[in-house]
Amino acid sequence: MDGGGTERVVLYGRRGCHLCDVAREQVSRACAAAGASWREVDVDGDAELRARYTDLVPVVTVDGRHHAHWRVSETDLVAALGA
Repeated sequence: MDGGGTERVVLYGRRGCHLCDVAREQVSRACAAAGASWREVDVDGDAELRARYTDLVPVVTVDGRHHAHWRVSETDLVAALGA
């Protein structure tokens, strides 16, 4: 479940997803470089999120807005975070 939070970046993914594993590493590095907080949400833990993102994971949002899906560019994410 999403549950809200103060993190600027949210990574929506699921277990067993290779692209999600890669995205997690990229988001972690980009957020560290930009000094931004982030969290990960398992879409399979919430029926609404699963319906919304099932074919798009991983999905990354920045400040609540869709930033990327399937593949994440560290460079683009750092730029979006204003670093």
